[in-house]
Amino acid sequence: MGAFSLCLTQYAAAEVTVQPKSGQTGDQIEKAKSECYQKAKDTTGFDPKAASASNQPKGGAGRGAAKGAAVGAAGGAIGGSAGTGAAVGAGVGAVAGHHKKKKAEEAQEKQNEQNQPELAAFDKAESSCLESKGYAVSTS
Repeated sequence: MGAFSLCLTQYAAAEVTVQPKSGQTGDQIEKAKSECYQKAKDTTGFDPKAASASNQPKGGAGRGAAKGAAVGAAGGAIGGSAGTGAAVGAGVGAVAGHHKKKKAEEAQEKQNEQNQPELAAFDKAESSCLESKGYAVSTS
């Protein structure tokens, strides 16, 4: 039987790879992965998926441009040139949206740094569980 490895998780920093030592099937690996994730979450009180999902940056230049264009078109219509207003609004909105997304990314990076002790404890608990079930675990 060929070697089978599975990328387990990728959160803020670490990627965990799991390889069976005793010819476990893909279904067995998935089951062990799920059980060990839940056990690590229960043991540490930390859920990397929830922490990662809550910190995803939203919006950006495109979203800001669309909002800006709408506001600019409305303002331009009042002044007699909806097209010019929309163009100006789109430009201003794009810059504002980019700035907002950049700030969100910086906040996410800071949160990831603050979560490092919890993430390390989670990774250790998850790896220990998987190793006890007969898997080789490596983190990169």
